[in-house]
Amino acid sequence: MKHYNRVLTIAGSDSGGGAGIQADIKAISACGCFATSAITAITAQNTLGVTDIHAIPTSTLSKQIEAVLEDIGTDSVKIGMLHNSETIEAVHTALNKFEVKNIVLDPVMVATSGNKLLQDEAIASLQNVLIPAARVITPNIPEAEILLGKTINKQSDLPQFARELSMNGSVSVLLKAGHLTDNELIDIFYNAETDECIELQSQRIDSKNTHGTGCTLSSAFAAFLARGLELNEAAKAAKDYINQAIIAGAEYHIGEGHGPVKHFFNYWD
Repeated sequence: MKHYNRVLTIAGSDSGGGAGIQADIKAISACGCFATSAITAITAQNTLGVTDIHAIPTSTLSKQIEAVLEDIGTDSVKIGMLHNSETIEAVHTALNKFEVKNIVLDPVMVATSGNKLLQDEAIASLQNVLIPAARVITPNIPEAEILLGKTINKQSDLPQFARELSMNGSVSVLLKAGHLTDNELIDIFYNAETDECIELQSQRIDSKNTHGTGCTLSSAFAAFLARGLELNEAAKAAKDYINQAIIAGAEYHIGEGHGPVKHFFNYWD
């Protein structure tokens, strides 16, 4: 009997299809895993921005997670948009009940369009409750600045800041360099389990289709962990996947704002 490699994504819904649950399911599927989901919030959203957010009741969110884990189970979990403290607590409680360990947390705070996706009072809950429970977190520069309370200006500072984000070495950190201005992007992956930093290099791609890149990268990371890759290999594979997805999606026109990456670049032209 064959078995799927399973990834549960816990995140918000993007009606535009470029980010959130929709991007997660596409990326998880493209990276060779079976995707299940628990929706934290429904957004009215397109390539131009977010016009409305409706948080799912925490009891319903918890039941979604429990329904998946009681029956299907999972090999890894990707966590994205959480919106408020109540949602964070509910997710933590549900995952803790099932002793889920392989958690990739994308600390989603602001959309590509600039719209705020996490309430200010929830940041402390994210730091104190959920980040310590994760195996990997994948912040971008603005998210890292919020979590650290510091400004990040230079590529050379990223290894130091990645280590600081690791909660005294308890969580591994993929710190993304895309918001810096260098032509060569060097993301830093700090592997807290081996206490080493590795550089993940790529060239900056001229594209406005970058909506959902963070969701896609973290979902790919979770998928490769579900397939049994070690941390460093999963980080490299996820970086390669998002880089190719951005390149493949750069030539497309969809919507009038920030379009999506091309998740299925390996499967259709």
